[in-house]
Amino acid sequence: MSRARAKRQRARGTGAGRGRRSAASPHVSVLVEAPEWPRRLRAAAALARRAGREALSAAPAGGSLGTGTVELNVVLADDRAVRRLNRDWRGQDKATNVLSFPSQNGPARNGPARNGRPVPRLPPGVPVLLGDVVVACGVAATEAAAQGKTLRAHLAHLVVHGVLHLLGHDHEVDAEAERMEALEAKILRRMGIANPYRTTA
Repeated sequence: MSRARAKRQRARGTGAGRGRRSAASPHVSVLVEAPEWPRRLRAAAALARRAGREALSAAPAGGSLGTGTVELNVVLADDRAVRRLNRDWRGQDKATNVLSFPSQNGPARNGPARNGRPVPRLPPGVPVLLGDVVVACGVAATEAAAQGKTLRAHLAHLVVHGVLHLLGHDHEVDAEAERMEALEAKILRRMGIANPYRTTA
């Protein structure tokens, strides 16, 4: 087989048993803005990067990742920064655990027709700028303690949850919530993390 032909086959992703993925490996940038993150969880940045990549391996609900490189930013912030973002962008003056900010050319904006209008897809090879996921350290740590989870498990869950929102998933109605929760549990299981929605009697 010629080298050029082998390269074309690799670009098409001929491997069996894999979900729909970008032809290029996703690029997950992690910005640690709050110094309390590494104090509470030494490997927070590496964990957030892995959780982002695992979530990106899931097929998007409302569009296609196309064939370009997928780019995602995860910001590990403090509660004050997240409260400010939540107030300015969502009108809620309080800190929350995770916020997702889709970019203008992410899958949620490049899927099938919505509201009767066709949504253009990105041309092949164009990088997909998925968006940003911002996680609040204090809120995440408080929730983890209250739920009897490690901060490691909860951070991974919050990043996966935020990325799935960027991919077009939602939980506004029960059926959507169940699908999203099942997908989160599946992704976390690949990371060796227990189902965050399973309750013990």
